[in-house]
Amino acid sequence: MIKQDYKSSSKRRTLLHEPIFHHIRLRWGEITAVAVGILLLGLALSSGEDELEDAGVTEEELAEIPQEERSEPVFTSDAERIPLAINWDSTSSSTPDVLEPERPPLPTDTIQRVSVEIKSGDTLSSIFKKQGFSPRDVYNVTQNKTAQSILRKIRPGKTLVFEASEDGTLEHLYYQLSVNETLQVTRVEDGFDAEVKKRPIEKRQAFASGIIEDSLFNAGKQAGMSDGLIIKLANIFGWDIDFVLDVRKNDSFALIYEEKYLDGEFIGNGEILAAQFINQGDVFRAVRYKDSKGDENYFTPTGKSMRKAFLRTPVNFMYISSNFNPRRFHPIQKRWKAHRGVDYRAPTGTPVYAAGDGKVTASSYNKYNGKYVFIQHGNSIVTKYLHLSRRAVSYGKRVKQGQVIGYVGSTGMSQAPHLHYEFVVNGVHRNPRTVKLPEAQPINKKEEPLFEQKTQPLLASLNAYQRLIANNSEG
Repeated sequence: MIKQDYKSSSKRRTLLHEPIFHHIRLRWGEITAVAVGILLLGLALSSGEDELEDAGVTEEELAEIPQEERSEPVFTSDAERIPLAINWDSTSSSTPDVLEPERPPLPTDTIQRVSVEIKSGDTLSSIFKKQGFSPRDVYNVTQNKTAQSILRKIRPGKTLVFEASEDGTLEHLYYQLSVNETLQVTRVEDGFDAEVKKRPIEKRQAFASGIIEDSLFNAGKQAGMSDGLIIKLANIFGWDIDFVLDVRKNDSFALIYEEKYLDGEFIGNGEILAAQFINQGDVFRAVRYKDSKGDENYFTPTGKSMRKAFLRTPVNFMYISSNFNPRRFHPIQKRWKAHRGVDYRAPTGTPVYAAGDGKVTASSYNKYNGKYVFIQHGNSIVTKYLHLSRRAVSYGKRVKQGQVIGYVGSTGMSQAPHLHYEFVVNGVHRNPRTVKLPEAQPINKKEEPLFEQKTQPLLASLNAYQRLIANNSEG
């Protein structure tokens, strides 16, 4: 019994010492591993020195190598170093904080924006009052000369944009002048500053062509042209071609014109740069040219002006109701009488244009002519415009070619709305449709080299486009 207790006690002592020996064995293994590592490190370091000796380079041999052939370590200069985004604190062994990108300060006030469409009868003061701004604000804004000159001419249909802070203080005012121009008024320390912001318009060249089946207008629409572009084309050749009476089936046209873009978005067509019209076999060509004075007109490829001193037809008409006729039976007076002009039928109110530059020598009314206007031009030429519904010029005024001088009507001895137009040379009536019109001035001799330099590439491009269209049609 005593022997058994002794064994049990001995067994318990053995169990108590086992963890201690196990721990000592683990620590001894770690110590051994560290010692082996230190030994290996020492061997590696000594092997580096041995390799240098094995290379066979002694100190004496090293001294014999020229200085420029020695391989030296290269260090990057301070100017070539790339700065790091973080700075390490040499006095601290802690990990540095990650730097965040700098953020713009938040606005202290929230801007409130209001757009106001200008209506008929509105004034700048009334619009400011409706938006809660005081007369003092109107006064301060208009103290700026730029703002004053523009804002006093505000038009119905345009828009004023107000920007105010939370407390109602006017900060900015915007007024759009055109598709790419805006007046910007900004509050500054001593009042308001104003400037016209202008965004650039990009111009690209485009090409259009067509063959007439019934009218220039329909052919132009089929070619993808806008109404305004068709009218411009007709105006260029309008001195040589009557687009109501002279156009025939299979007449053709081609043109290079401008397309305008703002911020990459199409905003409309620009000017026609070069054009061709074939009418009854006759070829008419025109090119746009800006001279050294800044004047722009259309000329033939040889430099003659497309613009004549007179318009062939001073009104956009529907048809001719009565031609120039030395012996015509008068429908109202019921007798044979010379009809010394041309009657152009058109709706009442259609604008009538001055055929050329000149001075108004008569603007009156009588029972035969109704309301009428006479214009004296150079070269002893007088043009007469009868049966107007309303006159737009007065006696003694100077007018420019294409200026509106009145409107079609049926006043005086007239049966229906029309314009009776006469062309008088040295006191003799001539047929307005066939009389030879004086030509405008050609290109100045000094301009001829520059004219050729600028216009020949356009005409060459027009020819190239036409050949391309012809080849595609044949293919």
